[in-house]
Amino acid sequence: MREKMTKKQRATLASYPIAVFVFFAMLAIVSIFINNADKQIKEESLVSTKEQSEQKKEKLQSILSRKDDILTRAIYQPVKKENFSNLEMINAHAGIVLDAESGTILWEKDSTEHRSIASMTKLVTAMVVIDRVRDLDEIVTIPAEVQHIEGTKVGCPTSVICNGERLQTGEQVRLRDLLKATLMYSANDAATVLGIHVGGSEEKFAKLMNARMKELGAGNTNFCRPSGLELDENEEACYSSAYDIARVMAHLLQHDKYDILWDIMRTKETTFTSVDGEIEHELENTNRLVGEMPNLVGAKTGFTPRAGYCLALASDDPTRKHDVISVVLDDYHRFDDVQSMSAWAFDNYAWQ
Repeated sequence: MREKMTKKQRATLASYPIAVFVFFAMLAIVSIFINNADKQIKEESLVSTKEQSEQKKEKLQSILSRKDDILTRAIYQPVKKENFSNLEMINAHAGIVLDAESGTILWEKDSTEHRSIASMTKLVTAMVVIDRVRDLDEIVTIPAEVQHIEGTKVGCPTSVICNGERLQTGEQVRLRDLLKATLMYSANDAATVLGIHVGGSEEKFAKLMNARMKELGAGNTNFCRPSGLELDENEEACYSSAYDIARVMAHLLQHDKYDILWDIMRTKETTFTSVDGEIEHELENTNRLVGEMPNLVGAKTGFTPRAGYCLALASDDPTRKHDVISVVLDDYHRFDDVQSMSAWAFDNYAWQ
């Protein structure tokens, strides 16, 4: 029995090297298979990540290249200077710095967020008027419905203070003078009269405004009234964004037919009379930077309790070849901040 067991043990022991060899061979094969599979997965993952990155890049380029008819083909592009420093704006709830020619965003903060922009809406009101009216000396009759409008009115810097001649029901004035009152004095009655005259009603004119914004590729907007006043019963339905209003300003800079609007926005004060010469109205620009900021191209202010203090401003560099647009929404220090934003852009970018 002992001898048989010994032989059996010897046979078993003889088979161990073969089993061990087979075992390690199988481990090697499995290891090679796993390594190859892992390598293939990594390669596929890298390809997938690269494809996703390329797709994301193409999508972004597609979005930024859709300038519609706002911007012409840029001759110059803004390039960061070697000593570039970041811009920090803590006062504005939303804002943007935009190169007017190329549409390049130089800085932004919640620029596509839906917000009330108050009287900056009047930039779009004026744009639609220029688009649709051939003769700016066209005579307009003041309707009775604007007499009780809220906020700033011709002759009234606030709802409760009237220290000048108001627009009178039945008074006839020239359309260009209503544009002055709308952009310089930010008069809600003048903007409303323009809307009614051109569109037939405030609601119909607002539809024209929104359709025009979509044509320009600025679709983050829904205007309710030509004055920029919100609807009492549905305030949240009336909104735009810092980015959309910046693109509107870029569009206004690109086309000569809007030059009259920039001339108005740079005017510090003026007067106009009714067609019969019986009533004289005084206008003073709500933008205190007129006459103080040397490189000011033009600007539009805005304020309602819901919107806060807003400002959209265009400025140019010393060569007067490059324009930058700075917009702040709900910023109590708006005048100081847009000057800082403008100076930052020209200090940190060169156009090539």
